[in-house]
Amino acid sequence: MSQCKNCGAYLTETYCPRCGQKDVDLERPILVLIGEVLRETLDLDGRAIRTTRALLAHPGLLTREYLAGHRRRYTPPVRLYLVVSVSFFLLTTWLASRGMLLEEGQDLASDAPDQARFLGDELPRLMFVLLPVFALLLKLAFWRSLYFDHLIFSLHFHAAAYITLALMLPLEKVSNESWLAVGAQIVLLNYLVAYLVIALRQVYRCTWTGAAVRSSVLLMGYLIVFSMVIEAASSLLIISD
Repeated sequence: MSQCKNCGAYLTETYCPRCGQKDVDLERPILVLIGEVLRETLDLDGRAIRTTRALLAHPGLLTREYLAGHRRRYTPPVRLYLVVSVSFFLLTTWLASRGMLLEEGQDLASDAPDQARFLGDELPRLMFVLLPVFALLLKLAFWRSLYFDHLIFSLHFHAAAYITLALMLPLEKVSNESWLAVGAQIVLLNYLVAYLVIALRQVYRCTWTGAAVRSSVLLMGYLIVFSMVIEAASSLLIISD
């Protein structure tokens, strides 16, 4: 009978009955170990696909299910946010480094590296700080609910927003030349706004009117805070340079 490598207790199952550590044999082929790491990280057991479908097709469902205690079927909110946000900021950094996000008049050689550095290094940290700020705004709008509930909603909403923006940003370069690209961006933007309204109604059980009014106030307040934080961060970067 094997023993737990952490506390020495005898093991009868995969997890230690005393300390709860999983019994993992590291003396195996590297490809097997990499496969297990990917499976643990990305939930390649069906949960990732199920979670993505629920996140995008059913606004508010993941939050409602998580708060109701139905958590086994879906990827945990923090892990979902980390995987989606890392993928999103890698994409934005790549797009910026190739000048695909530059505004008219900006130069590829001088402006693109700074933009890529900001999107790859500074913005992810700022967004992680803004997560609880969005939850605080939700607390002001739905003060009867626990702040923890708002944090879960914030994680899910930001994950959905990153996926939506990931579809919008690559169209930025051709939006001046193609009305189809502009139309697709408008549709995606409207989807994100509608997503918030539906999610608020589903999670907080408010009326459609209440959800629409609160979502408008939330977005306006969040955009103001976001702009102030980005402006402050940009000023600090200019001073430090």
